[in-house]
Formats: sequence, structure tokens, C-alpha cells
Amino acid sequence: MKIREDIRNIAIIAHVDHGKTTLVDGMLKQSGIFRENEQVQERVMDSNDLERERGITILAKNTAVKYNGVKINIVDTPGHADFGGEVERSLKMVDGVLLLVDSFEGPMPQTRFVLRKALQLNLKPIVVINKIDRPDARPKEVIDEVLELFIELGADDDQLEFPIIYASSKDGYAVYELTDEKVNLRPLFETIIEKVPAPKGYFDKPLQMLVSTIDYDDYVGRIAIGRVERGVIKAGQPAVICKKDGRIENIKISRLYKFEGLKRIEASEATVGDIVSISGVGDITIGETVCDVQNPEPLPFIDIDEPTITMTFSVNNSPFAGREGTYVTSRHLRDRLFKELETNVSLRVEETDSPDSFKVSGRGELHLSVLIETMRRQGYEFQVSKPSVIYKEIDGVICEPVEYLIIDVPEDYMGVVMEKLGARKAELVNMHSANQGYMRLEFKIPSRGLIGYRSEFLTDTKGNGIMNSVFHGFEPSKGEIQGRQRGSMIAWEDGEAVTYGLYNAQERGTLFIEPGVKVYEGMIVGENARSEDIVVNVCKKKHVTNMRASGSDEALRLTPPRILSLEQSLEFINDDELVEVTPKSIRLRKRILDTEQRAKAEAKARKG
Repeated sequence: MKIREDIRNIAIIAHVDHGKTTLVDGMLKQSGIFRENEQVQERVMDSNDLERERGITILAKNTAVKYNGVKINIVDTPGHADFGGEVERSLKMVDGVLLLVDSFEGPMPQTRFVLRKALQLNLKPIVVINKIDRPDARPKEVIDEVLELFIELGADDDQLEFPIIYASSKDGYAVYELTDEKVNLRPLFETIIEKVPAPKGYFDKPLQMLVSTIDYDDYVGRIAIGRVERGVIKAGQPAVICKKDGRIENIKISRLYKFEGLKRIEASEATVGDIVSISGVGDITIGETVCDVQNPEPLPFIDIDEPTITMTFSVNNSPFAGREGTYVTSRHLRDRLFKELETNVSLRVEETDSPDSFKVSGRGELHLSVLIETMRRQGYEFQVSKPSVIYKEIDGVICEPVEYLIIDVPEDYMGVVMEKLGARKAELVNMHSANQGYMRLEFKIPSRGLIGYRSEFLTDTKGNGIMNSVFHGFEPSKGEIQGRQRGSMIAWEDGEAVTYGLYNAQERGTLFIEPGVKVYEGMIVGENARSEDIVVNVCKKKHVTNMRASGSDEALRLTPPRILSLEQSLEFINDDELVEVTPKSIRLRKRILDTEQRAKAEAKARKG
């Protein structure tokens, strides 16, 4: 077995917004990947629009930098637990992890989630305390918190001896001690080369490469990305794929690429420890092994966490269907959802009794809402149901997914938060004072108890609270949880909302639309202040009795409407409601649009 000293493979793990993608920017710039005069975008690793807008990383990505003749392959992983499928696969390609922690916030729930996975795989951790330039930085306390987290996650003695680097990824420097001169990221590069184990393996034995990620290119089709575990891989060579179901499939590796900076560079061959991408591989999927033709020996693959939340995606059948989208038929919807399965490993798509509806299951609300938002930007028009959790039978007991929830909240709002979470079957696990008048509350809560809570939490804490959750496991069902306390305001007829109609409706509750918005019968236009639904006529114009009165509409003062985002819309709806999603609009509606038919169905349900 040989060791390759010219390569290091690391993954960067951190909580959302702790500066991981910015750090990679700094490493790329300081390793001379870009020309002096090259224009470089901020956060170059967040490549899709959604990632740039939300400031989060959704897809695991690969890049590589050179330092003193050593190639450092960097895998940038998502911090959100909803993208756990991405994280687990990425960790299979590396020998060490860079754990990035904010010098003020300390370790957060998603840090815990990814770190647990890394420690289970015996990866060597390096702790980077980032944002030490913050005026409220408290690096020494944060190191103690990181150590506590390692102990809690069952790290062994070797893993507890982690090296520590202090950094500011925004200003592009790293130091061994806080008193050192702050120049550049050299201490970080040197620590990676010294502490992360070099890849080792058998160079002269038959090829084995585990596929950890799939990319797609319109010109060459599927591209498999993975690490060469054994032997040599060459462009143009015949090979076999060991499928998950035990089948063996012959392929020819048409092209081979290595990573350099953010680009893929074509290569003629690669060997043990190289992270490469190959094209010309047909229907290969994640978790399969590319092997030598004479020696098809598959590698074991990591289990991906199961989905916990499910929704129904269906063809848009509202009166406005087909007006705003490019792809509106059930065939379009079906093809797009099944194409998503090729690269999105934590997703499940199932056909239903209706050819127009599909059951889509994912790792959480965020996982599914990102898919919905991506599809709508690509020109798809469809409607989705309220998210619901997936139950599982374990040893004859019905169990449901439970989240570990961490809340930082000013002391004044603690009472209302605990009261609301108590009603949602949350169980307080830990409570201690954080800093600057904030309390940290830790709960175990059923996943369904969190659906619809985020927007309520922001209202209750006047925007001052921070909440983060991570999947904890399955536990016996916690019983009934009360749903939304207020009813919907529903449009009475098709038409255009006018000031006079809206002015009369706003006395009943909170509006979601403004004058000039086109509505249809059965569309939800606001939230009723009371618990029952109410039908309102927002298109009603003032009767003109004389010339003067017709112009007095301008004098009516409307309260600005509450415009709901996609996530807020998904949280708001009840079981008998849907969200209509088009490239231009997000509308809420009742499943049954006709007022009379809806009343009959409700009366029948009450009797039943």
C-alpha cells in the first residue's frame, strides 16, 4: 500500500452563515487560481441563483487549490440538515474535515449534525474559529463549547486532540494564536497539509471508484463524480458498474476530468486519492462502484437518511391555469420530478391514483421548498398540498420524526415561546443563558409541530429570535397537535380586487393581496381574525349615487397587506387548501373552489 503525499482531500463543514463559502473564496484567491486581473464574484462556490439569494449552500461542490506542490481537493458541504443526503456522500470522498465555527455564535445544530457524521467515519477534524474580527467575538468560550460538543458526540481521544486555527475569512487571514500577526491564510494551508492524512491505497491493483455525486450536462449527459479508491482510471478504458441491485453493467469511460480551481480539466488518467468526474457512463447513480472489467468488486456505501416530510405535487387546475407557466401538463411535471431523482438522493417521487398528482417526499420543509422554487424559476406551473410527516412502524409502535430544536431568544419573549411550543408537544431538554440578555432553549419536538411555527415565532419574538432544528430520530407518536387557530378569508367571485372591497374585508382580518390583483372564486385573499373561514367580496365596487361620491374611494386607507413567501404559504395552508405555484405568482386557494360545493363538503365531513 502506497501513500500519496501530493494530495489532501478535505470537506468543509459548518452551520449556515458561518462563513464557509467565503473561506473557500479566500483559499482560491490566495493559492493563485485566479489571474491577477480576473473579475471574481463573491461567494464563487454558491453557483445557483437560489444559493446566492438565500446565502446558503444547497449542493455539495468540489474545487481544488495548490499549495507548495500539494493539491488540496476541497468539498464544500451544505450546512442545512435538510440537505443531509448531500453531506453524507461528500464525506465519503475525504480524509479530513475543516470544522468552521462562528466566534460569536459557537457550535450550532447543523454543525452537530454534520460533525456527528464525520466522527462516525473516523475523519480527522481541524477546528477553525472564524469571524474573529467581530467586535462581539468570544473565541476562548467557543473553543470550550466545541470541546463539549466533541465529547457529547462520542469523539475518541485522537479526535479530541484537534488543532485550532483562528481566522477571518472575510479579511483573508488565519493565525495559530490570537496574538500572532494577521497576514494571510498560510497557517491554515500548512495545518491542512500537516494534519490531514494523505490518501493511501493500492496503485497496482484493479480499479475501484465509488460514485458520490452525480452532475448533469446537456451535451454529455450524466457525469459521475467520485474518488479513486484503488488502481488507475484512464480516459477511453472499458470498465463495469456494480449496480446497487447486484447487476453488472459494461461501460466505456469516454472522458475523465480532474478539478482545478472551479474548473474541470480534462485528464488522461488518475489514481488513488484523486477526486475525478467521468462522462459516458449511462444511467449510473450515486452509491455504485466503477470497477475493472475482470474484477467487479463493489465498495460498501453509506446509508442516506430517509425522507421525513411528504407533499403532493399536482397539475394546476385553477381558473388561471396555463397563463403564466411554460410547462403546465402532467407529462411535464412527471418528467421534471423524475429527472430530479437522478441527482437528488434524499428525494422520493411516487405515482398516485391520479395521473395528474405525484407524492414527493424529502428531508424537510426546506428541502422541498427549494425544489419548488427551482422548478418555478424553470417555468413550471403546478400546485402543492400542505406538508405532512411520514410515520414509521418500529417494533409494532407507530413512530414519527422528531427534531432537535435550538432557540436563542431575548428573556422577555421566553414565556410566549415556551407556551406555544408546549402546545406543539415540544419537550424542554436544556436551558441556559447565552449572551447579551439572550436565553438558549433546547427542545425535542415532533417535526409536524414545527410545520407552520417559524412565521409565528418571528411574530412572537418581534424578529429577535433565532431558531434552528436538526433531525433527531423517530420516536413514538406524541398524539394530536392543534393546527392553525385562524380561518381563511376567501374570494367570493372572479374579478379584480378593488380598494373599496378590500377596505370592507380588512376589518375581518389580515389581507394577503393589494388592489389590482386578479382573483378567482375560492382563492384565499387573507387570514380571518376568527377560527372559521369567511367568504369576502374583494371585487365589490362602491355604488355611484352621485358624481361626488364616485371619487371618494381614494380617501379609504388600506393597511399594507402581508405578502407571503413560498415557505410562509406552505406553513399557512390547511389540509383542505393548496398553494398554486407559477413562475410569476404564488397564490393560496381552497381545494374545492365553488362556495356551495365547499359548504356541502364541510357539512358532510362534520356529520362523518
